[in-house]
Amino acid sequence: MTRRITNTVAPCLRSLRGRHPVITKQWVPTVAGFSTATPYQYAAAAATRTTAFPGLHVPNEHIPSTKVPSARPVENRKAQLIRTYTSLLRSTPLMLLFQHNNLTAVEWAAVRRELKKALVDVPAMNTSPGAEPLDLAPKVQMQVLRTNMFKVALRITELYNAEAAAALETTPSSPHGPLVHDLSTTAYETIKNTPTVPGSAVAQLEPLMVGPLAALVLPALSTAHLAAALSVLSPVPGKFPAPSRKKNPGYYDPIFQEGLSKLLLVGGRIEGKVFDHAGINWVGGIEGGLDGLRAQLVGLLQGAGLGITSTLEGGSRSLWLALEGRKTQLEEEQNPKTEQAE
Repeated sequence: MTRRITNTVAPCLRSLRGRHPVITKQWVPTVAGFSTATPYQYAAAAATRTTAFPGLHVPNEHIPSTKVPSARPVENRKAQLIRTYTSLLRSTPLMLLFQHNNLTAVEWAAVRRELKKALVDVPAMNTSPGAEPLDLAPKVQMQVLRTNMFKVALRITELYNAEAAAALETTPSSPHGPLVHDLSTTAYETIKNTPTVPGSAVAQLEPLMVGPLAALVLPALSTAHLAAALSVLSPVPGKFPAPSRKKNPGYYDPIFQEGLSKLLLVGGRIEGKVFDHAGINWVGGIEGGLDGLRAQLVGLLQGAGLGITSTLEGGSRSLWLALEGRKTQLEEEQNPKTEQAE
């Protein structure tokens, strides 16, 4: 009996459904947007959902200072690498760039071991008179770089000026200040539209940044530590000789030698200036470090002063001798006339 009623009522229900379609409502966006958090937390969550909902736009005045708008998602690893590399380029006075041919983990460990062993023997650096010597050996690092991200960071460091961008009226801003950080849209548009000037640091380094790169980072400019590092990573006979087998047997370990053969020094950046291999060798060959360079400069200035003094004295001495000779000549000419008159 029940089955007969069901079979009879089913066609009627289908006809009613066709005449009055059931209205379904999408509750997912509403539930996703519902929150009991504070306005700042809601703004941060809404800023995170802009990638999922392209039409969603949060006003700048509702965006917290901890998560400002940027040209790329700040939580991505690439964005974090760009921030790391820009900070590294701005704070590091000495950086050497190496091309590496896929060193294994064991080979990298051997390279860092021998580098640390060579730097430990270098005496501590005197940063200023009266201050305690600074030991740079634990702070020197050998880092593997992501080449593409390092290129972007280099262009931001060299071509983008945040202070100049903040002074422009067209720069977007928020209640916390102008949006001119390294990942901002302003920085992205600047490095995209600014041409590379021939002879600049970007023009000199970009041709060298091909393939996998590694960087030797020194937190201070110490020529003694640079010379010790070059004697291990890029030895030059007679100038930066490699350690002898008796002094350092680990240097001739096959694993280290295999890793060393895969490293090639291509250039460096010292105090914002780009140096090639010969320039790096010249900086590393300065005896006594900065103190030795200052002594050479003082000696050069003293030599120049002595040369100027000698030149001035030579001119005045010549003039005095000429006048004395003329005086003697005139006296000799007057004496014969006096004798003839007598």
